[in-house]
Amino acid sequence: MRNQDQTSWSGRLNRRAFLKSAGVTALAGTVGAGTSMAAVTAGIAQEPVETRYDFDEVYSRIGTDCTKWDRQIERFGVDIQVGMGVADMDFRAAPCITNALEERCRHENWGYLSSTASYIKAIVDWNKRRYDLDIDPGTVVLSDGVHPALIAALQAFSPPGSKVLLTPPIYNGFYGDLRYCNLQAEESPMTLVDGRYSIDFDDLESRISEETRTMILCNPQNPTGNCWSAEDLMTLGEMCLRRGVVVLADEIHCDFTMRGQTYTPFASLPNRDVVNNSLTFKAASKSFSISSMKSAWFFSTNPDYLSRVRANNRADLSTLGMVANRAALNEGEDWLNQLLTYIDGNHDFVEAYLRDSMPLVRYTKAQGTFLAWLDVSQVVDKIGATRSAAEASTPQVRVTPESIVERWFVENAKVHMNPGSSYRGAGYMRMNLGTTRKLLKLALDNMASALEKA
Repeated sequence: MRNQDQTSWSGRLNRRAFLKSAGVTALAGTVGAGTSMAAVTAGIAQEPVETRYDFDEVYSRIGTDCTKWDRQIERFGVDIQVGMGVADMDFRAAPCITNALEERCRHENWGYLSSTASYIKAIVDWNKRRYDLDIDPGTVVLSDGVHPALIAALQAFSPPGSKVLLTPPIYNGFYGDLRYCNLQAEESPMTLVDGRYSIDFDDLESRISEETRTMILCNPQNPTGNCWSAEDLMTLGEMCLRRGVVVLADEIHCDFTMRGQTYTPFASLPNRDVVNNSLTFKAASKSFSISSMKSAWFFSTNPDYLSRVRANNRADLSTLGMVANRAALNEGEDWLNQLLTYIDGNHDFVEAYLRDSMPLVRYTKAQGTFLAWLDVSQVVDKIGATRSAAEASTPQVRVTPESIVERWFVENAKVHMNPGSSYRGAGYMRMNLGTTRKLLKLALDNMASALEKA
C-alpha cells in the first residue's frame, strides 16, 4: 500500500461538512497539539507496495440509510464524525463488483432466478485457492445470510428450551439467534492473559449437560480477533464429538488474518469424525462489505446434518446478490489482498497510537478480523461510568458502564463504537477499523483530546 506522508497532516477537519461534499476524495488529517507522528507510527512497518486501489479515499455514506452512520446519528442526535461501530467497511466496493452489477442492470429484466451453479462453483474455487479446502459442490447450501442459516441449524439440533455453548466475549448477534429459537446460552467465559484470550476447555466441558446440543464457534473470533489454532479446534472438536454436541462454525471473518497469523478452517481438521460433527457457515459479506446483498452459504461433510438443516432453510436469493458475490469471489482477490495489507496497517497504527498517546485505553493487536477490542476499564473509572450506569438503570432496563462510555465518546469525541457489554465483555469497547487511515487518525485524535479534558 502506498505510504502516507503522515508528517504533513495538519489542521483540524470539519467532518460533517466534508462528508456532505460529494466527490471529494482527499482529506487533510489531523495531528493533535503536542502529538508526534513519529511517536504515533513507531513500530509500524513502512513497506511501499504498489497498488491500483485507493483505500485512503474518504467519501460520504451519510444519507444512504447506513446503519453504521445514519442510524447512530439519529439514535444519539449527535453529529458523529467517525462511525466505528457496525461491522461493515467504509471503502468503495471492489470495482469488479460494481462492473458486474452495472452489466447485469443493463439487461433491464428481473424475472425469476434459475441457476446458482456458477455461484456455487465460485464459492468452491475460492475456498480451494485460498485455504486448500476441498468442498463438494453438492454439499454447499445457499442462504440469505449467516444468521438465517444458523437459525436453521439451531432449529434442527437444539429443541426449544435447550442450551447452546458460547465462549464470551462473543458476537452479540448469536444471542439474538438464540432468543429467536427459544434457546438458552450456556456461557464459558474465555480467559485473558496479557491481552490475549483463550478457551478454558475444562470449564467448557463442565458446562455440557444433557440439555446442551450445539455449540457456536466463532473462527476467527468476533470481537477478540482470535485465530484459533488447529490444536485448539481439535481439542474443542473432540470434546464436542465425545459429548454429543454439534459444532456450528461461523467463519464469516475467515478472510481477515493479520500478518504472521493463520486461519484454520474447522472443516480442514484431520479427524474426519470431528469434521462430520460440524457445519460451517460463511459469506463474502465481510470480506467485500456486501452485507446488503443478502447471501451466504453453509456446508458439511455429514449428509444427515445437511438434510436436517436444509429442511429449515429457505433462501430467497436475489439476482443482484448472486451477481455481486460471484464477481467478488471470481475477480476480487487482488482487491482483497491489498485491502488486507491496509487493514493490518490499521491494526498496527491503533496499537502504536494507544500505547504512545492514549494510555487510558489498551489494545493488543488482533490476530484476525478488522475489529479492535479495546480495554477501556480506566476510562470507565475516569468518567465515573459505573456510578452513572447505576443511576440510569431501572428495574426494567439495566444500563452498563460500557454503554455510558459509548455515549460519552459520541458526545465528547464525536466517535461511535460498540459497547463491550453487548458481547459480554465488561470494560471493553469494539472499534471497527474497516475505514481509511485518515478517519482512523481523526477518531483517535478526538478521543485522546476528549480524555485529556475529562
